[in-house]
Order: sequence, then C-alpha cells, then structure tokens
Amino acid sequence: MDSHINFNRSRWSELRASVPMVLDDSDIEELRGINENLDTTEVEEIYLPLSRLLNLHVGSQQRRTEVLDTFLNRPRANTPFIIGIAGSVAVGKSTTARLLKALLSRWENHPKVDLVTTDGFLYPKKVLEDRGIMHRKGFPESYDIKRLVQFVADVKAGKAELEVPVYSHITYDITDEVKVVDRPDILIIEGLNVLQSGMDYPHEPHRVFVSDFLDFSIYVDADSDVIEQWYVDRFLKFRSGAFTKPNSYFGHYTKLTEQEANDKARSIWREINGLNLDRNILPTKNRAKLILHKSGDHSVDQISLRS
Repeated sequence: MDSHINFNRSRWSELRASVPMVLDDSDIEELRGINENLDTTEVEEIYLPLSRLLNLHVGSQQRRTEVLDTFLNRPRANTPFIIGIAGSVAVGKSTTARLLKALLSRWENHPKVDLVTTDGFLYPKKVLEDRGIMHRKGFPESYDIKRLVQFVADVKAGKAELEVPVYSHITYDITDEVKVVDRPDILIIEGLNVLQSGMDYPHEPHRVFVSDFLDFSIYVDADSDVIEQWYVDRFLKFRSGAFTKPNSYFGHYTKLTEQEANDKARSIWREINGLNLDRNILPTKNRAKLILHKSGDHSVDQISLRS
C-alpha cells in the first residue's frame, strides 16, 4: 500500500531551497479566488517548494526522453508533462491550478504551460436535461468522459492545436468558444474527476481514464464542514456578483433574502455537491501523489507526499 510522508508548513517551506519569488503582489491579487486569502507568505512557504518539486519531476522526464531519442537516433520529441489537480467544489483547486501555471511557466526548461478544466467536458445543458440528470452535474455520468480521455491522450501524444470546449459558469452551459492547446511543455488539468478511474464510471465501457495519463497528481483537501461553509460564503458573494449578470442561469437567486440564500446554498451542498464529494471525489484523495490540506482560513496547514 502507498504511504505518504507528512509535512507541516515549517518543514515543507524549508524545501523551497533557493527558488526565487517570481510573483509580486499584483500577480497574487489577480490569481486569488473568491473568498480566499492567498498572500505572499502562502506562495513562498507552500507553492514555491511545490513548484521546485514539480520542476525536478519535469526535468527528470525530459532527460529520460532525451536519452531514448538519442538511443533511437530520432528527432527530439516533446512529451508534455501532465499534472492533475482534484478536489471538491469550493476548495480552491482552481486557484491552485492558476498559481502553479504562473510559477511553472517561469522555469526556463518548460516555459509553455497550459491550463484546462474538466468543466469544458461536461455534457451540454440540453443533453443533461434530456437525460434527466441536471441535478447530477459534476457527478461522473455528467461528463463526456470519452471526449475528455481522447483529449488528454492527444496531448500526451504531442498532437498540435487541440480544441477544448469552454464552459460558462454564468450560463451554466458549454459555450460556442474553444480553447486551443498546442503542444505545451506542461499541461495542468483541473477538475472534480481527474483522479477517478474505471471503478468510478461503471456506466462507461472505457478502460482508460484521465488518471492513467497523469505524471503528477495533487488533491486539494479540507474538512467537509469547512468546505461547506466556503461554498455557502461563495454562493452569497455570487448572489450580489456573478448571479446579477445578464443571461445568468442563477439570476433568480438574487431575489432571495440573505437567510433564504443561505438556506438554499446549504440545500444545494447537502443534495448535490456534498453528496458528490462523499461518494465520488473524496474516495480518490489517496490516489494523489500530493495532498494539500487547508485549514479554515484557506491556508495550507499540512502537506502529504506519497513516497
């Protein structure tokens, strides 16, 4: 059975070694998510050591590829290093992904870093409605897993100019836009389902999953009751922000009182997001190579690295 080495903040921060701080306050402000407290100290103590670890892994893969190319007397191949980031809704995995993209792109040996979220591979709203599973969005059956796996396989194979569907959290649907991914040095793929495997998709006949292509995996963790509160706080902030935008799928929530909105958020958590966390997301945690556990103030208080 795999075991993890556990680090507190102090011990982990020492592993930064001499990695320089490459982000300023304005960069961090831009990367910070809703209701999060990301600051310079957090970046220096948690994410710079992590970027160093990932850089060492990428360098190792690049050297192995170069050895094989030399032996086979073939042109240098660019095999992208793929990082998966999983975790619950509202736990901050999107911020972690954006931050790692910014940090890793500063390293000279892999400057081209792309970020894709699995939200783009959700089935369109009409398909979910036709199948009667709109209330199951985010659950395994709501994803076009075949298309997602094919995309990751194509990235790993070094294919050029791959198109990725774009999801809108405003319209709650897939848009007409596409994101183009063109042979990155590193691909970060972030989503609820990146660590799931065949046992999580009994309704799908596939034998290959996103997790099979990952070179490194991260699970962003916190206690379930803490994540629920973060979800409620975010919902209340969206109520006076994103939900007020034209064409917002959740526009009707702006008419709720503060108490009604709080109750609605907890109901959605209990019936959808919390249920999905318990059944489909949390069971994948120990498959990750690294677990970042957060305390109630969003700061990372423990890091577990699989040995």
